[in-house]
Amino acid sequence: MIGSGNGVGSASHTTPMSEINTTPLVDVMLVLLVIFIITAPLLTHAVKIDLPQASSQPLPEKPEVISVSIDAAGKMYWNDAALVQGELKVKLQEIAGKKPQPELNIRADKETRYQVLAEVMADAQNAGVTKLGFVSEPKK
Repeated sequence: MIGSGNGVGSASHTTPMSEINTTPLVDVMLVLLVIFIITAPLLTHAVKIDLPQASSQPLPEKPEVISVSIDAAGKMYWNDAALVQGELKVKLQEIAGKKPQPELNIRADKETRYQVLAEVMADAQNAGVTKLGFVSEPKK
């Protein structure tokens, strides 16, 4: 008879195999063990760097924003309140002495003469105002 060398015969094909094949499991575990052996020393290696030291300070308070508006006729407004002729210079000197100095935003009508705008900027510079900005509206 062929295939009966182990003495079991053809009856072994009909019964389920009750042993677990552990060879693939051992192979995977050995590969993982080798990987962990190689990478473990790399995880303990540290790089020395000099980090900058930072000191925490409270943020300075935000300065107020003052708006000087000039209409087409040359009439001036301080935060939407009408100004008299010599009042602008006095108010500019007041804000120049404040700490922190307020920001001065100039809003001018597109029909305003440049001479009026130049006088306001010169008065602000003479008073000591250092934060000066221009406000415009985007095209639609």
